[in-house]
Amino acid sequence: MTDRYGVIGHPIAHSKSPVIHRLFAEATGQDLVYEAWDIAPEDLIERVRQLFAEGIRGLNVTVPHKTEIARVASRLSSRAELAGAVNTLIVHADGSIEGDNTDGAGLVNDLRQNLRVRLAGTRILILGAGGATRGIVPALFETRPRDIVIANRTPEKARELARDFRLLGRILGCQFQELGGQNFDLVINATSAGLHGELPPFPPSILGPGTLCYDLSYSMHDTPFVAWAREQGAGRVSQGWGMLVEQAAESFYLWRGVRPDTKPIIAKLPGAPGATDTMQARLA
Repeated sequence: MTDRYGVIGHPIAHSKSPVIHRLFAEATGQDLVYEAWDIAPEDLIERVRQLFAEGIRGLNVTVPHKTEIARVASRLSSRAELAGAVNTLIVHADGSIEGDNTDGAGLVNDLRQNLRVRLAGTRILILGAGGATRGIVPALFETRPRDIVIANRTPEKARELARDFRLLGRILGCQFQELGGQNFDLVINATSAGLHGELPPFPPSILGPGTLCYDLSYSMHDTPFVAWAREQGAGRVSQGWGMLVEQAAESFYLWRGVRPDTKPIIAKLPGAPGATDTMQARLA
């Protein structure tokens, strides 16, 4: 019997998850289908419970549901609890539903395995203090960086987030203007700055020829943050395509017990060396 999985969000038509998981299933010989459901926030809990009653074996969860969806879980993994958000729901054999968060693992896997970044002892700057940041901080601390700085337009939110994670390692919250004169090995953009035409409000001094600038967002072309980082002389730039695939692979493993090879897919992503027009069209 073919197992059913899927992704929920609002909106959801843009999601690349159905393509990625279909490719995973083909590559690993797993008998499953993967669908997408657009669910409005006011219908979330009732609709998800209905999906599970219909036999859905697992769900990926994207905005704006990553916090509220925890209500349907029987329990949360430690990383979901730390992140305060859920992006994966797993139905276990006893019928219980576990909420997990694979975002941080996806990011770290992309940085280490695909981009070959050494994270131990580095200075990491995260721009933005929203749910995306909360989801990646615990996994980043597992790589033993020197410290993590969270900068936000409103510093209170950044400092509150830093306090929540202070037991994991050296972490500081501040506003963008306080970054002047500081240098970082890795700068992660977790904001939407530049998406609506405005210039990113970050001082150029945060990056240099040895800095990797990583945008959690992704596009068929340079995102505004990546374009800005190139103009400011960043040593390397990358978008979140690899993280998208890696976090999906982590979810696939939680559901099926099989870890798909992500390299063939990532190699064909937009901007990757040797990327094919066919694959880019499928992911568009």
